[in-house]
Amino acid sequence: MFFDNNYHYNAIPVRLLVNIQDADSDGIQTASENNNGTRMGYNRPMEKNTLSARAPSPWLPLLLAIAIFMQMLDATILNTALPEIATDLDESPLDMQLAVVAYTLTVALLIPLSGYLADRFGTKKVFFGSIAVFMLGSALCAASGSLFELTLSRVVQGIGGSMLVPIPRLTILRVYDKSKLLNAINYAVMPALIGPVLGPLAGGYLVEYASWHWIFLLNLPIGLLGFILGRNIMPDIKGSNISLDFKGYLIFSAAACLLLLSAESLSHALPPYFALLPLCGGLLFARRYFRHMKTASKPIYSADLFLIRTFRLGLAGNLFSRLGISSIPFLMPLMFQVAFGFGASLSGWLVAPVALSSLLVKPLIAPLMKRFGYRTVLLWNTKLLAAFIMLLALPDGNSPLWIWIFLSLAIGACNSLQFSAMNTLTLADLRPQQTGSGNSLMAVNQQLAISMGIVVGALILKNWTFLIPASSGLHSAFRMTLLSIGGITLASSLVFKRLHVSDGANLTRNTPS
Repeated sequence: MFFDNNYHYNAIPVRLLVNIQDADSDGIQTASENNNGTRMGYNRPMEKNTLSARAPSPWLPLLLAIAIFMQMLDATILNTALPEIATDLDESPLDMQLAVVAYTLTVALLIPLSGYLADRFGTKKVFFGSIAVFMLGSALCAASGSLFELTLSRVVQGIGGSMLVPIPRLTILRVYDKSKLLNAINYAVMPALIGPVLGPLAGGYLVEYASWHWIFLLNLPIGLLGFILGRNIMPDIKGSNISLDFKGYLIFSAAACLLLLSAESLSHALPPYFALLPLCGGLLFARRYFRHMKTASKPIYSADLFLIRTFRLGLAGNLFSRLGISSIPFLMPLMFQVAFGFGASLSGWLVAPVALSSLLVKPLIAPLMKRFGYRTVLLWNTKLLAAFIMLLALPDGNSPLWIWIFLSLAIGACNSLQFSAMNTLTLADLRPQQTGSGNSLMAVNQQLAISMGIVVGALILKNWTFLIPASSGLHSAFRMTLLSIGGITLASSLVFKRLHVSDGANLTRNTPS
């Protein structure tokens, strides 16, 4: 999946600083307390820390850095290896989206539980548990002998991965003075940002010169390092009188699973009712949850959030634009290796510039937002991103490599701007007591959109493979798929037309030009 790097804090007010999602995709934020000390989604009276009087370890941000690095490396290393894994497991490379979707969907569904589990069992136990489960899932992935086994193993990995980042970040928010938060989080983020750049390269070389199993086994020494350092660094903080909105959580999870299952069913040669039944069930559960959140005393996601226009539009923009964007890092390595016959290492070098340019463009984002405003930037950047995605359809396997590198750099830069703008705008107008619930819902929305985007991309590719004669070559199917994905991304710009010119001005008011 694309590296959703949103550690650009210059344009974000302090009240949003600790609630913005940081990583793509897969960076996850737990709900934060409101002014009354109550956590959105479950009740937890504010209490004094159960820590001793000694100051928190200055090395605590290192644990967050290790967690983000491990999660980002795992997220970006897999796509490059999928064609080789498919060959070894005797599967079609076009069916390997399940290995990616199983992880992102599991992470999405467990986001609301991370804060609850931390307060129930303590941050130290949950953090160590998350590392252990993630390492177990990684070992099971490496030992998988079929796509079914790999998919189940990715679910186990996702259970651990869903807690990896939120728990150390939540701990930092609780034990550090607000005056030290920015430095602490930035210290944690900078080394972790190397993961998405190294991921495609490491995946390519490991597949080419060792075996695909090592892309998962690589997580074991990193996780072990987290265990060793965490013993003396991670404090153990608990809450009291905890009660989670389990009913709402189960209804929401059922809706998300059934809707995604419906889309996934379409990509297989199954009768139409295999997709229609989960679609109807998902819509019924979604309708039931909207009724539930209006009547529940402490729902996981409050109905009041949807009364805020920028939050509604931010969620919609995140969802629809990611339907197109999220499939590209899944499709590009497949096209390079399956359609063009490139080696895995070369494929990694052609994909890595996406993450690299995403980092390099960060210093430009705040001035751009201040100069042009959120509406203009999101409108035109979405169109530009759609154009670059469509341009991926023009070169072929004989084209100069610099063309692919240029397009990867351009897509990465637009991606970085898109994610930073959408995420900050979504939370811009939330009141302090809403930021926890709102940010949690935004993170869930992003993970579900990533899952749906990969499924949609695979579905479109399979349909074009079926419609285009085999004599035209597989690249023709990839070309039409990229044009279709670009069209979806272009259509998502219509969401941002509903923004007002002044939307997001409160985020850039004190930003230097």
